Amino acid sequence: MRILVIEDDLALSAGLCFELDNSGYITVAAYNCRKAELLIRDDNFDLVLLDVNLPDGNGFELCRTIKQAHPDLPVIFLTANDLEQDILDGFELGAEDYVTKPFNMQILLRRVAVVLRRGNKNMAETPERRWSDGYLALDFSALTAWRGEEKLSITPNEYKLLLALTENAGKILTRQILLEKLWDSGGNFIDDHTLTVTMNRLRSKIEDETHTYIRTVRGMGYIWKGASR
Repeated sequence: MRILVIEDDLALSAGLCFELDNSGYITVAAYNCRKAELLIRDDNFDLVLLDVNLPDGNGFELCRTIKQAHPDLPVIFLTANDLEQDILDGFELGAEDYVTKPFNMQILLRRVAVVLRRGNKNMAETPERRWSDGYLALDFSALTAWRGEEKLSITPNEYKLLLALTENAGKILTRQILLEKLWDSGGNFIDDHTLTVTMNRLRSKIEDETHTYIRTVRGMGYIWKGASR
């Protein structure tokens, strides 16, 4: 497994790479956004460890760029930014985990292993299926989505939401069920508010004034209508 470590603190970067290498991973270090973008463009990785505060840019924006180009590439934020809104922003951008500094190295290694194992499991279990009504087209195998002629930028968590909803079209999916499907019931710093934010962002991407796919059932959850109106 290849891990890209994007961290501008040289001592911390060296320590992370040392521990990860000793745990059987192959690490590549980048100290700024420019180098990271070049590496991601020219190489293949299984995971990205990403700091938020970088000398030439913002880790949140870099995460957005990474997810747009590689929506299935897992990202773990590793940062001193520990405000609740920062954590929510990280998950909304599609990050699989958010670890604040200082941290315990053994716990971080365990989280890395969990994210990589979950990613491999999701790839193996994702069904070869699509959904389309002639306007909105979803391909869950290729992780692509189109609204008319526009290719949409959908995060991994948004794809999980779409898959759960389309598989259960016409049925109410409670908020708890959706949280369990999105984050394997472990929680991992995800709360009910984040689900609302993620759902609203997804709806803004796939719906417009003449096409509505998701209906909110107040106090319960959501229904995939399965047809535009």
